[in-house]
Amino acid sequence: MRSIPIVSTLVVLLAVGVMIALGLWQLERREEKAQLLAHYAGAAGLTQEIAWPRQGPGAQLLYRRAHLTCTAVTATSAVAGRNRNDETGFARTATCALAGGGEARVVLGWTRRPDGKGTWQGGEVHGVIAPGPRLVADPALGGLEANALPDPSDLPNNHLSYAVQWFSFALTALVIYAMVLRRKGRS
Repeated sequence: MRSIPIVSTLVVLLAVGVMIALGLWQLERREEKAQLLAHYAGAAGLTQEIAWPRQGPGAQLLYRRAHLTCTAVTATSAVAGRNRNDETGFARTATCALAGGGEARVVLGWTRRPDGKGTWQGGEVHGVIAPGPRLVADPALGGLEANALPDPSDLPNNHLSYAVQWFSFALTALVIYAMVLRRKGRS
C-alpha cells in the first residue's frame, strides 16, 4: 500500500476547512438576516412619516413612511414594476432635486407601457422608503396607477440553504478525495 500524499491531502483538507468555515458564516448571516427582516417588518408597521434625509436614507430607514419635497425633476425613466393588483408593467421614476441640496429617486406610479408618461413636475411626495434607496409614492403621482408598495417579507432569508450547500461541497470533496486515494491504493 502506498503512503498518503501529504501535499494533496493538505490542499484538500484546507479547501474542506474553508468550505466548512463558509457554511458556518452563512449560519451566522442567517441570524443577522432574521434580525434585519424583523427590524424591517417593525419599520413597515410604523405610521408616522419621517423626512427624507438629504444624504439619502441608510438601511436602518428602509420600509419607513417618509416624505420629501421635489424642487425639480432632473430625470425620468421607466423600469419593470408591478402595481397594487400584482400586474406587471412599468414603474415610472423621477430623480428629484431637493431643497438645500441632494437628490432622491421617486417611484411615481405604475403604467402598462414604458412610454406612459406622467404629468408630475415636482412637489410634495409621501410614500415608503424602498431599497435603492427610493421613495415609492403613496398615493401615486402624475395620473399614474398605484405602484406595489415595498414589502420586507419579499426579501429572502436563504442563508440556511447556502450553508447546506457549503457543507455539501465539503463532504463531496472528502468523498471524492477518499475515492481517489482508494483507487490509487489498488493500482
